[in-house]
Amino acid sequence: MSLLISPPLTDAGSLIETMRAQGYAVFSAETLAELTHLELGVLQCFNETWQDLPVDQYLKDGGRYRYRRHSCFIADDESIKQTTHRAHWQPIVYNALHGGMERWFEPMSDELTHHDAWLALLRAFVQLCHQLKPTPQWYIEAHQFRIDTTDGIGRPTPEGAHRDGVDFVAVIMIDRYGIKGGETRVFEAQGPNGQRFTLSQPWSVLLLNDERVIHESTPIQPLDQMGYRDTLVLTFRQGGFQGG
Repeated sequence: MSLLISPPLTDAGSLIETMRAQGYAVFSAETLAELTHLELGVLQCFNETWQDLPVDQYLKDGGRYRYRRHSCFIADDESIKQTTHRAHWQPIVYNALHGGMERWFEPMSDELTHHDAWLALLRAFVQLCHQLKPTPQWYIEAHQFRIDTTDGIGRPTPEGAHRDGVDFVAVIMIDRYGIKGGETRVFEAQGPNGQRFTLSQPWSVLLLNDERVIHESTPIQPLDQMGYRDTLVLTFRQGGFQGG
């Protein structure tokens, strides 16, 4: 079994300070539960929705290893509302592989997005983002990903080390099963420093200031027959969604 490098964990009381100091922070599932005021088991009940993700039809490398759903939300001081279903779009400057085209993924299930715990999860991240950069509204994109080893290798970030063109990104580890690899790497966008570690605890979180750091995850390979890596990626952008 491959060696897993443990991430440097930040507690709830130090999150804002750590984000301001280095542009990213990693925190445990227990800290996420504290921030959302939810029992961890409530969040873990959502894991089964990762069993029903459609295959990503847009992979330009010809791979069959990525499955995903995508939905969008707008948050303000009063509420969080899901938008009419819309395409995911990024400019080429942020995604040289898949940028510049509308990608229409199937929406996330009502079972997930209509749940009070889902709204509590989004609200917790909105509050963190607002402390770091106050803004009247946050435009949120949510992506459920499964990367598996159907092709012998799966690529969580086929575009390589990148920024997403937003203000903040939360990468939430849901599960990893029967794999090696999938190491997370975070680098200063305008500097020499970087760090590498493996997110392994279910519902642990990597929170990124997308203006200050770039990130990637290394490919995964099976330990035996078949494996997968499930994540939830949330992006927060002020001023509107990319692509209007």
